[in-house]
Amino acid sequence: MNRIARVDAVIGGRRPDRPPVSFWHHFKPTQIAGPAAVDAHVRHVESHDLDFLKIMDDNRYPRAETSNGVIAGVDDLDRLSVRRGDEDAFGRQLELIGALSRRYHGRLCMATTVFSAWSTLRSMTVPRTDVHGPPALNSPRDPRDAAMTRFLREAPEALDRALEAIAESLSNFARHCLAAGADGVFLSVRDDWVDTPENGAGTYDRFVKPRDLRLLAGAGEATFNMLHVCGKALDFRRFAAYPVHVINWADRYAGPSIAEAIGMTRAAICAGCDNLGTMISGSPLDCAAEVDDALSQAGDRPIMIAPGCTFDPERVPPENLRAIRRAVEKGWI
Repeated sequence: MNRIARVDAVIGGRRPDRPPVSFWHHFKPTQIAGPAAVDAHVRHVESHDLDFLKIMDDNRYPRAETSNGVIAGVDDLDRLSVRRGDEDAFGRQLELIGALSRRYHGRLCMATTVFSAWSTLRSMTVPRTDVHGPPALNSPRDPRDAAMTRFLREAPEALDRALEAIAESLSNFARHCLAAGADGVFLSVRDDWVDTPENGAGTYDRFVKPRDLRLLAGAGEATFNMLHVCGKALDFRRFAAYPVHVINWADRYAGPSIAEAIGMTRAAICAGCDNLGTMISGSPLDCAAEVDDALSQAGDRPIMIAPGCTFDPERVPPENLRAIRRAVEKGWI
């Protein structure tokens, strides 16, 4: 089987010759756009013989029309307008997608990363950074979360309008991504930033979920839409019902387990490796054992093998990545 047939089989509920495998990390700030970004992605795919590609998106949402690009107060919320989806940073990402598509069309499934409207606005409450890494868990209260709580408390209608503008812009961008050659989007969602005690229960379903679905509708013609449930989900079942082809989450340190999730979603399962633990501090044998355990939990359900989120390439030994890739060669348990 080739890479695309392997992935298509799992999406269709059929067992391929072996489980598809992939993993991903943020590239250096000098590798987020242009030829350097293309080369970084290609080297990553080819050096590990990955079965599908998550196109990294550190060409983040175009910054707001403010003097410093920061949404600092509630008055800034109405500065956000609907974007065409192909300008500024969007355009740089589309160029990356197009270049990768010209290389891999018909050979590799590619999903390009996008973030929920809430996460996008949250990131704009502080100055832009080009340095990104694995998710922080159980960290102290973040000033970005404090800003979003303040917007929700002081100007919920303005917050709603801002999220609507971002969601419409992201939907436009998703359509451009497919036209540029992406097979789908990799939508990153995170509810533990939203349904906090300060914001109250139900905030995600009111302000964020409708926008998630709007974005996915923009990518409705895709064949490889992936949902990434980041952090520690407060309500995994909510996300398990999203209309996507594949769902990816941190089964090892956030849960639910693969065995539990199988009964919650019809989407293809993509999980199994601990990017914050075993991949960093475990041995190659430990990493291979996690793959075996993931396949054992899945039972008759075909799955894709991947980490729960990005890994830190400075901390994960290359031999652990090679062990994950070799482990799938043994096939299904």
